[in-house]
Parts: sequence; C-alpha cells; structure tokens
Amino acid sequence: MTSHPPVSAPHAAPRGDGDAATITGTWRLVSYEVEVRTSGRRFPAMGAHPTGYTIFSLEGRVWFMLTGDGRVPGDSDAEMARLLETLIAYTGRYRIEGDDWVTEVDVAWNPAWVGTEQRRQFTLDGDRLAVLTPWRVMPNWADEGESRSIISFERVER
Repeated sequence: MTSHPPVSAPHAAPRGDGDAATITGTWRLVSYEVEVRTSGRRFPAMGAHPTGYTIFSLEGRVWFMLTGDGRVPGDSDAEMARLLETLIAYTGRYRIEGDDWVTEVDVAWNPAWVGTEQRRQFTLDGDRLAVLTPWRVMPNWADEGESRSIISFERVER
C-alpha cells in the first residue's frame, strides 16, 4: 500500500475579505444544478431535492456522496443499474491549489475515476461552500454540449 505524506492544514487561500477560510468539516448538500455553456440554461440534474454530504478531514482526505431525489429501492438488475444514474460517490486524498480542491481518487462508484485526479473550483462564504466542476461534455446530457455542475453545500460540523 502506498503511503502518502500528511497534507499540511488544508486551508483555502484568502478570499475577498482577506481572511483565510478553512474547508475542513462536514458539509450538507443544498442544491445540485447543471449549467449548459452555450445557453446558460440551468437544470436540477438529480431532481429538486437531492441529498448528500462531503467531508474534508484535517488529515487530507475527502469523502463525497450525492444521491438523486426520489430514489426507491430496486429489485431487478435494470432497476439496480438505474440507481447508479442518481449516485456520485468517491473518496481520496485532497489538496488545495488556490481556489481549487484536487482529489486523488482511490475509491469511487465509477471505477473509471479510480487513479484519476478530480479538480473542483470552490468558493467559501461563511458556512456556504459552492463547487464548480470544469466545463466538459457530460455523458448524461451530451446533446447539450459542454456543461458543468454547480453544487452548493452548507456546513454542519467543523
């Protein structure tokens, strides 16, 4: 097993008010939207009331799990497979680079993410965390062209 050096206190770079803000703690999902680059149109990619949390530890690990609105247990293989369309889950070591957090993914709901780096731009405003994914063509709505996720959290624990 590979050992990673400890991450120095994972603090965000100073923001507009000049104070250094920390990202460590537990954050509850408030909203998850997708924005289409060409039109600016936004839509709730996982329904009106998705659920989820992200947790940033002082030791440099992040856990990220989002689930869509209205999920019901599945019995058949097809129903179980459909549940994966309303799930995002991964964990790994993270580091802060300016206004980005970068996760070195070591476990994920989608094995294609394992061994990759996932970069997310973020801003902190008090106990609110706003997260933006990079612009790209997302498989679920490829006909829209480039889009990005806009995810909002509120802090529940430090």
